[in-house]
Amino acid sequence: MEPEAPIADRAERVGPLGDAPRPGVTAVLLAPVRDLVSSSIPVAQSPGHLRLSVVVPAFNEAGRIGEPLRRIAAYLRARALPAEVIVVDDGSTDGTAEIVRRIAGELAIAVRIVSCGRNRGKGRAVAIGMAEARGEAVLMSDADLSTPIEELDELLPHLENGAQVVIGSRRLPGADIEVRQPRLRQMMGSVFTMLTRALVVRVTDATCGFKLFSHDAARAIFSRLTLDDWSFDAEVLFLAHRLGFTVAEVPVRWRDVAGTRVRRSLDAFVSALGLLRIRWNAFRGRYER
Repeated sequence: MEPEAPIADRAERVGPLGDAPRPGVTAVLLAPVRDLVSSSIPVAQSPGHLRLSVVVPAFNEAGRIGEPLRRIAAYLRARALPAEVIVVDDGSTDGTAEIVRRIAGELAIAVRIVSCGRNRGKGRAVAIGMAEARGEAVLMSDADLSTPIEELDELLPHLENGAQVVIGSRRLPGADIEVRQPRLRQMMGSVFTMLTRALVVRVTDATCGFKLFSHDAARAIFSRLTLDDWSFDAEVLFLAHRLGFTVAEVPVRWRDVAGTRVRRSLDAFVSALGLLRIRWNAFRGRYER
Protein backbone atom coordinates (compact mmCIF):
# COMPACT_ATOMS: atom_id res chain seq x y z
CA MET A 1 0.00 0.00 0.00
CA GLU A 2 3.00 2.27 0.27
CA PRO A 3 5.15 1.79 -2.86
CA GLU A 4 6.72 4.82 -4.46
CA ALA A 5 4.58 6.09 -7.30
CA PRO A 6 4.11 9.29 -9.29
CA ILE A 7 1.45 10.35 -6.81
CA ALA A 8 4.12 10.79 -4.15
CA ASP A 9 5.91 13.40 -6.24
CA ARG A 10 3.27 16.01 -5.65
CA ALA A 11 0.38 16.82 -3.38
CA GLU A 12 -3.13 17.54 -4.51
CA ARG A 13 -6.17 19.10 -2.96
CA VAL A 14 -8.45 16.59 -1.34
CA GLY A 15 -11.72 16.73 -3.22
CA PRO A 16 -14.27 14.71 -5.13
CA LEU A 17 -13.78 13.47 -8.65
CA GLY A 18 -13.29 16.40 -10.99
CA ASP A 19 -11.52 18.79 -8.60
CA ALA A 20 -8.36 20.28 -10.06
CA PRO A 21 -5.06 19.37 -8.37
CA ARG A 22 -3.14 21.94 -6.37
CA PRO A 23 0.57 21.22 -6.88
CA GLY A 24 3.44 22.30 -4.68
CA VAL A 25 2.16 21.35 -1.22
CA THR A 26 3.97 18.49 0.45
CA ALA A 27 2.38 18.27 3.89
CA VAL A 28 -1.14 19.61 4.05
CA LEU A 29 -3.99 19.35 1.56
CA LEU A 30 -6.98 21.52 2.29
CA ALA A 31 -10.46 20.93 0.93
CA PRO A 32 -13.15 23.60 0.78
CA VAL A 33 -14.92 24.20 4.09
CA ARG A 34 -18.38 25.51 4.90
CA ASP A 35 -17.60 26.34 8.55
CA LEU A 36 -19.73 23.48 9.86
CA VAL A 37 -17.76 23.12 13.09
CA SER A 38 -15.00 24.84 15.01
CA SER A 39 -11.59 23.43 14.16
CA SER A 40 -9.85 24.53 17.36
CA ILE A 41 -9.74 22.22 20.38
CA PRO A 42 -9.69 24.28 23.61
CA VAL A 43 -9.76 22.06 26.70
CA ALA A 44 -12.32 24.22 28.48
CA GLN A 45 -14.92 23.45 25.82
CA SER A 46 -14.22 19.73 25.61
CA PRO A 47 -17.08 17.23 25.80
CA GLY A 48 -16.38 15.77 29.23
CA HIS A 49 -13.19 17.89 29.42
CA LEU A 50 -11.19 15.29 27.53
CA ARG A 51 -8.82 16.57 24.92
CA LEU A 52 -8.43 13.27 23.09
CA SER A 53 -10.17 9.96 22.52
CA VAL A 54 -8.20 7.13 20.90
CA VAL A 55 -10.44 4.59 19.15
CA VAL A 56 -8.82 1.19 18.61
CA PRO A 57 -10.83 -1.43 16.68
CA ALA A 58 -9.79 -4.95 17.64
CA PHE A 59 -10.68 -8.36 16.24
CA ASN A 60 -8.85 -11.37 17.71
CA GLU A 61 -5.91 -9.26 18.89
CA ALA A 62 -5.33 -11.04 22.22
CA GLY A 63 -1.81 -12.05 21.23
CA ARG A 64 -0.54 -8.53 20.57
CA ILE A 65 -2.84 -5.81 21.87
CA GLY A 66 -1.14 -5.47 25.25
CA GLU A 67 2.07 -3.82 24.08
CA PRO A 68 0.37 -1.26 21.78
CA LEU A 69 -1.95 -0.21 24.62
CA ARG A 70 1.04 0.24 26.92
CA ARG A 71 2.73 2.40 24.29
CA ILE A 72 -0.39 4.52 23.85
CA ALA A 73 -0.71 4.95 27.61
CA ALA A 74 2.96 5.92 27.98
CA TYR A 75 2.60 8.50 25.20
CA LEU A 76 -0.50 10.07 26.75
CA ARG A 77 1.05 10.19 30.22
CA ALA A 78 4.27 11.73 28.92
CA ARG A 79 2.33 14.54 27.25
CA ALA A 80 -0.16 14.95 30.10
CA LEU A 81 -3.05 14.77 27.64
CA PRO A 82 -6.49 14.42 29.27
CA ALA A 83 -7.54 11.40 27.24
CA GLU A 84 -9.39 8.12 27.02
CA VAL A 85 -8.74 4.96 25.04
CA ILE A 86 -11.74 3.13 23.59
CA VAL A 87 -11.08 -0.44 22.51
CA VAL A 88 -13.89 -1.73 20.30
CA ASP A 89 -13.98 -5.52 20.48
CA ASP A 90 -15.38 -6.56 17.11
CA GLY A 91 -16.73 -9.96 18.13
CA SER A 92 -13.36 -11.46 19.05
CA THR A 93 -13.29 -15.16 19.96
CA ASP A 94 -9.78 -15.26 21.45
CA GLY A 95 -10.35 -13.32 24.67
CA THR A 96 -9.22 -9.91 23.41
CA ALA A 97 -11.58 -8.07 25.76
CA GLU A 98 -10.34 -10.06 28.76
CA ILE A 99 -6.73 -9.18 27.94
CA VAL A 100 -7.62 -5.48 27.73
CA ARG A 101 -9.47 -5.63 31.06
CA ARG A 102 -6.53 -7.39 32.69
CA ILE A 103 -3.97 -4.75 31.75
CA ALA A 104 -6.21 -1.67 31.95
CA GLY A 105 -5.47 -1.16 35.63
CA GLU A 106 -1.73 -0.84 35.07
CA LEU A 107 -2.03 1.79 32.33
CA ALA A 108 -2.98 4.73 34.58
CA ILE A 109 -5.27 6.16 31.89
CA ALA A 110 -8.99 5.86 31.19
CA VAL A 111 -9.67 2.71 29.14
CA ARG A 112 -13.11 1.67 27.95
CA ILE A 113 -14.08 -1.53 26.19
CA VAL A 114 -17.04 -1.50 23.82
CA SER A 115 -18.29 -4.83 22.47
CA CYS A 116 -19.92 -5.30 19.08
CA GLY A 117 -21.34 -8.65 20.20
CA ARG A 118 -20.48 -10.24 16.87
CA ASN A 119 -17.98 -9.50 14.14
CA ARG A 120 -19.37 -6.48 12.29
CA GLY A 121 -16.33 -5.42 10.28
CA LYS A 122 -13.66 -2.79 10.89
CA GLY A 123 -15.76 0.07 9.56
CA ARG A 124 -18.64 -0.62 11.91
CA ALA A 125 -16.29 -1.13 14.86
CA VAL A 126 -14.67 2.26 14.25
CA ALA A 127 -18.08 3.94 13.86
CA ILE A 128 -19.23 2.47 17.18
CA GLY A 129 -16.10 3.75 18.87
CA MET A 130 -16.51 7.21 17.36
CA ALA A 131 -20.07 7.38 18.68
CA GLU A 132 -18.74 6.64 22.17
CA ALA A 133 -15.85 9.11 22.02
CA ARG A 134 -16.00 12.15 24.32
CA GLY A 135 -12.75 13.91 23.45
CA GLU A 136 -12.41 17.16 21.53
CA ALA A 137 -10.17 15.31 19.10
CA VAL A 138 -10.71 11.67 18.16
CA LEU A 139 -7.92 9.49 16.81
CA MET A 140 -8.54 6.27 14.90
CA SER A 141 -5.57 3.92 15.28
CA ASP A 142 -5.01 0.32 14.24
CA ALA A 143 -4.50 -2.14 17.09
CA ASP A 144 -1.02 -3.07 15.85
CA LEU A 145 0.23 0.55 15.89
CA SER A 146 1.63 0.15 12.39
CA THR A 147 1.71 3.95 12.53
CA PRO A 148 3.43 4.74 15.85
CA ILE A 149 1.30 6.66 18.34
CA GLU A 150 4.05 9.29 18.46
CA GLU A 151 3.02 10.37 14.96
CA LEU A 152 0.05 12.06 16.62
CA ASP A 153 2.52 14.88 17.32
CA GLU A 154 2.52 15.51 13.55
CA LEU A 155 -1.27 15.46 13.19
CA LEU A 156 -2.47 17.50 16.17
CA PRO A 157 -1.00 20.86 15.07
CA HIS A 158 -2.99 20.70 11.82
CA LEU A 159 -6.21 20.14 13.75
CA GLU A 160 -5.40 23.12 15.94
CA ASN A 161 -4.57 25.27 12.91
CA GLY A 162 -7.74 24.83 10.88
CA ALA A 163 -8.16 21.28 9.64
CA GLN A 164 -11.05 19.19 10.96
CA VAL A 165 -9.92 15.87 9.53
CA VAL A 166 -6.21 14.96 9.42
CA ILE A 167 -5.14 11.72 7.76
CA GLY A 168 -1.79 9.99 7.83
CA SER A 169 -0.26 9.30 4.43
CA ARG A 170 2.42 6.78 3.53
CA ARG A 171 2.83 8.31 0.06
CA LEU A 172 3.47 11.98 0.61
CA PRO A 173 7.07 13.19 0.47
CA GLY A 174 8.50 12.84 3.96
CA ALA A 175 6.71 9.59 4.81
CA ASP A 176 8.97 6.92 6.32
CA ILE A 177 8.17 3.29 5.50
CA GLU A 178 10.25 1.29 7.99
CA VAL A 179 9.03 -2.19 6.98
CA ARG A 180 7.30 -2.67 3.65
CA GLN A 181 4.30 -4.85 2.93
CA PRO A 182 4.52 -7.99 0.81
CA ARG A 183 4.37 -7.13 -2.87
CA LEU A 184 0.83 -8.46 -3.37
CA ARG A 185 -0.58 -6.29 -0.60
CA GLN A 186 1.33 -3.29 -1.93
CA MET A 187 -0.27 -3.84 -5.32
CA MET A 188 -3.74 -4.26 -3.79
CA GLY A 189 -3.36 -1.04 -1.83
CA SER A 190 -2.13 0.87 -4.87
CA VAL A 191 -5.05 -0.33 -6.98
CA PHE A 192 -7.57 0.54 -4.27
CA THR A 193 -6.14 4.05 -3.89
CA MET A 194 -6.21 4.58 -7.67
CA LEU A 195 -9.84 3.45 -7.78
CA THR A 196 -10.66 5.69 -4.82
CA ARG A 197 -9.12 8.66 -6.61
CA ALA A 198 -10.99 7.86 -9.81
CA LEU A 199 -14.39 7.14 -8.28
CA VAL A 200 -14.64 8.84 -4.90
CA VAL A 201 -12.11 11.40 -3.64
CA ARG A 202 -8.59 12.57 -4.47
CA VAL A 203 -6.17 11.44 -1.76
CA THR A 204 -2.64 10.05 -1.79
CA ASP A 205 -3.40 7.26 0.71
CA ALA A 206 -6.96 6.08 1.29
CA THR A 207 -6.29 3.23 3.69
CA CYS A 208 -3.76 4.35 6.28
CA GLY A 209 -5.40 3.49 9.61
CA PHE A 210 -4.19 6.64 11.40
CA LYS A 211 -6.77 9.42 11.13
CA LEU A 212 -7.60 12.32 13.44
CA PHE A 213 -10.95 14.12 13.64
CA SER A 214 -12.45 17.00 15.54
CA HIS A 215 -15.23 15.75 17.81
CA ASP A 216 -17.99 17.23 15.69
CA ALA A 217 -16.47 16.03 12.43
CA ALA A 218 -16.23 12.49 13.79
CA ARG A 219 -19.89 12.50 14.82
CA ALA A 220 -21.10 13.97 11.54
CA ILE A 221 -19.07 11.62 9.35
CA PHE A 222 -19.42 8.31 11.18
CA SER A 223 -23.13 8.73 11.88
CA ARG A 224 -23.60 8.60 8.09
CA LEU A 225 -21.30 5.65 7.46
CA THR A 226 -22.93 2.82 5.51
CA LEU A 227 -19.97 0.52 4.79
CA ASP A 228 -18.69 -1.93 7.38
CA ASP A 229 -15.90 -3.57 5.36
CA TRP A 230 -12.41 -2.39 4.41
CA SER A 231 -13.76 0.19 1.96
CA PHE A 232 -15.10 2.29 4.84
CA ASP A 233 -11.93 4.43 4.72
CA ALA A 234 -12.92 5.73 1.30
CA GLU A 235 -16.45 6.49 2.50
CA VAL A 236 -15.06 8.40 5.49
CA LEU A 237 -12.97 10.59 3.19
CA PHE A 238 -15.84 11.06 0.77
CA LEU A 239 -18.14 12.16 3.60
CA ALA A 240 -15.50 14.49 5.03
CA HIS A 241 -15.43 16.41 1.76
CA ARG A 242 -19.16 16.08 1.11
CA LEU A 243 -19.92 17.67 4.48
CA GLY A 244 -17.48 20.51 3.85
CA PHE A 245 -14.80 19.68 6.39
CA THR A 246 -11.24 20.82 5.87
CA VAL A 247 -9.02 17.78 5.29
CA ALA A 248 -5.25 17.66 5.68
CA GLU A 249 -2.90 14.86 4.65
CA VAL A 250 0.32 14.50 6.63
CA PRO A 251 3.27 12.16 5.92
CA VAL A 252 3.77 9.59 8.69
CA ARG A 253 6.06 6.77 9.74
CA TRP A 254 4.64 3.32 9.10
CA ARG A 255 5.72 -0.30 9.26
CA ASP A 256 4.06 -3.50 8.14
CA VAL A 257 3.16 -5.70 11.12
CA ALA A 258 2.74 -9.44 10.69
CA GLY A 259 -0.75 -10.84 11.23
CA THR A 260 -2.86 -8.74 8.86
CA ARG A 261 -6.59 -9.50 8.72
CA VAL A 262 -6.81 -8.83 4.97
CA ARG A 263 -8.05 -11.85 3.02
CA ARG A 264 -6.43 -10.72 -0.21
CA SER A 265 -8.60 -11.38 -3.25
CA LEU A 266 -11.91 -11.55 -1.33
CA ASP A 267 -11.38 -8.31 0.58
CA ALA A 268 -10.03 -6.58 -2.53
CA PHE A 269 -13.18 -7.50 -4.44
CA VAL A 270 -15.50 -6.41 -1.61
CA SER A 271 -13.63 -3.12 -1.22
CA ALA A 272 -13.88 -2.37 -4.94
CA LEU A 273 -17.63 -2.96 -4.78
CA GLY A 274 -17.74 -0.61 -1.81
CA LEU A 275 -16.47 2.26 -3.95
CA LEU A 276 -19.34 1.73 -6.35
CA ARG A 277 -21.77 1.67 -3.42
CA ILE A 278 -20.47 5.06 -2.28
CA ARG A 279 -21.23 6.55 -5.69
CA TRP A 280 -24.65 4.89 -5.71
CA ASN A 281 -25.46 6.12 -2.19
CA ALA A 282 -24.48 9.65 -3.21
CA PHE A 283 -26.64 9.44 -6.33
CA ARG A 284 -29.62 8.31 -4.25
CA GLY A 285 -29.10 11.10 -1.72
CA ARG A 286 -28.48 8.73 1.14
CA TYR A 287 -25.87 11.02 2.70
CA GLU A 288 -28.13 14.10 2.65
CA ARG A 289 -29.39 14.32 6.20
